[in-house]
This record gives sequence, C-alpha cells and structure tokens, in this order.
Amino acid sequence: MIPSNPFRSLLAVAAFAGALSLTPALAEVAVKVPAPAVDNHGGEGLQKVVLAGGCFWGIQAVYQHTDGVTKAVSGYSGGTKDTASYDVVSSGRTGHAEAVEVTYDPKKVSYGKILQIFFSVAHDPTQLDRQGPDTGPQYRSEIFYSTPEQKKITEAYVAQLGGAKVYKRPIVTKLSSLSAFYPAEDYHQDYAYLHPMQPYIYINDRPKVENLKRLFSDVYRDKPALVRAATN
Repeated sequence: MIPSNPFRSLLAVAAFAGALSLTPALAEVAVKVPAPAVDNHGGEGLQKVVLAGGCFWGIQAVYQHTDGVTKAVSGYSGGTKDTASYDVVSSGRTGHAEAVEVTYDPKKVSYGKILQIFFSVAHDPTQLDRQGPDTGPQYRSEIFYSTPEQKKITEAYVAQLGGAKVYKRPIVTKLSSLSAFYPAEDYHQDYAYLHPMQPYIYINDRPKVENLKRLFSDVYRDKPALVRAATN
C-alpha cells in the first residue's frame, strides 16, 4: 500500500499529479455486474462477512459508504493471531490476507448486494495474489463466509458471474469458512477518510467510492460509518 522504496514513492507522487485531472476517467473502469440470482432479503439481527480484495483501506472505504453497513473494520484473516500485525503480514508468508469485516443489517442491504458491490467496484476479482499496485498473497481476493447461507449464495454467485463471462479473465476469488478475524492497528482504521489527499488513496481508492456512488446510488451514503464513531 505505502510504497516500500523511494523510487516507488516518487512514482506515486508523479502519478498523483496526473490523477488530479484523470480521476473521472479512472472512475469509468468499474462496471456494475448482474445482481445475484440467489440472495437473501431480511433476517433478524446484524450479520457479518469478511472480504479481502487488496489493500484494506479501499475495501473499508467502499463499505463505510454503503447504506445498511453499520461497521467496516480493517484487519487480517486467514492466518494465526500471533502473526496478525501489519509488518508481519506484509511479508506475504503468514497466510493472512488484508481483509475487512463488514457488519450489515440484512433488513437494509442484502448479502447479495454486499457481494455485487464487492465484484463491481471494490476490487478486480480476476487478479491473482495482487490488486492494482500491490502484489503478494496478502492482497488476494477472498471471501470468508460466516454462515452456510452465505456460502451457498457466494458459490452460486461466483458460478453465475463465471458462466455469464462478465469478465475478460477467470474469477480467482477464493471462498473460505471464516475461522477468525483480527482487527488491524488503529492507524489503519478510517484511513481513506482521514487521508483523502494521500496519493495512494486519491489514485486507487477514491475512484472506488466514486464508482459506488455512480453505480449503486440506491445504497450509497455520503456520510461514512467510521470505526472511531462506533467505538467512541
């Protein structure tokens, strides 16, 4: 996410200068994929799913602006508790993926809609062990489902999108049962909201939120559901 060497830092700054005028064009990249044929609507109580699709800053920002989502927390999933820290996960050898725990009200937004947003604007599900400028298995595309119903809907949806060939390349998103989720360090939470003009955020994550607003205006909300607000 943050460039690991001075050369990449210079490239990010240079790209940022050009992105100031190119953001509308970048926002045209996303395409709204078909809604799931199999979905659930309603239900009692809040539900959770953990989504991984590259840098967690952008995934978190997208769902913080999704109406019906009560909280979106950046963190790690797929590995063990003792390796759930940014410096260690960044090695790519922990089994963890940078992920976001999305808590949502199924009476306001369905699980299928959460997935449709994930596959439309949150990330590119055809990129293997990378996402945009970030490379490594910690940036893989993966859905950690927490209920049998979520598993059923997710499997059906991935098959639906693959069969419809909505992407030029195969979907590489992994499906796994959620065993544990570990929140990331405090400085990662609400990062896109707190640093909107940081080059990485402006170039890579601001277009995601703009695409959410453009393609999913029915569930877009301007005021994000911040982690800090939920814990204060």
